[in-house]
Amino acid sequence: MTADTRLFNQRFAKNFLPLPGFSVPAVGEAAPDFVLPRVGGAPVRLSDYRGRMPVVIAFTRIFTEKLFCPFCYPHLQDLKNRYGEIRQAGAELLMVTSTDPVQSAQVVADLALPYPFLFDPGCTLFQAYGAGQALGAPLPAQYIVDMTGTIVYRHLFSFIDSNASTDEVLAVLKALQKV
Repeated sequence: MTADTRLFNQRFAKNFLPLPGFSVPAVGEAAPDFVLPRVGGAPVRLSDYRGRMPVVIAFTRIFTEKLFCPFCYPHLQDLKNRYGEIRQAGAELLMVTSTDPVQSAQVVADLALPYPFLFDPGCTLFQAYGAGQALGAPLPAQYIVDMTGTIVYRHLFSFIDSNASTDEVLAVLKALQKV
């Protein structure tokens, strides 16, 4: 598989102009369904989790397989270290990146990521979920979708609070267990 792994590629140009995250879709609305390819596995469809378990969708900002957003790299590592807690809370974590298949596979291998790592080099899912963009890559965002397919939590990037804390995500998941 070959890909354009340079920093200044078509994806960079498409996401260069800054656009803030916007409130689409909103908490309480149905999560847009999607099917995305997964590193090392079959494509993942969000609706396959409906009725089975909540899903954390974490959009991350990675420029190339060697160049990470300084806010997102620690977030990726924290989610890696606490993935077992997310699973114990009865949920699945789906990490979504805008890197291509080659870059995505390299990231998973280099960081030994245990969770499903999905790639969206066209950034269509980032746009559908209103993540925003700036300086060559989409912005990070996190959503939690309950077992009915409804968005129960949304966090969009800001410089004050770039990513939802894992503690906050776990608190929402634990509250869902009580419902």
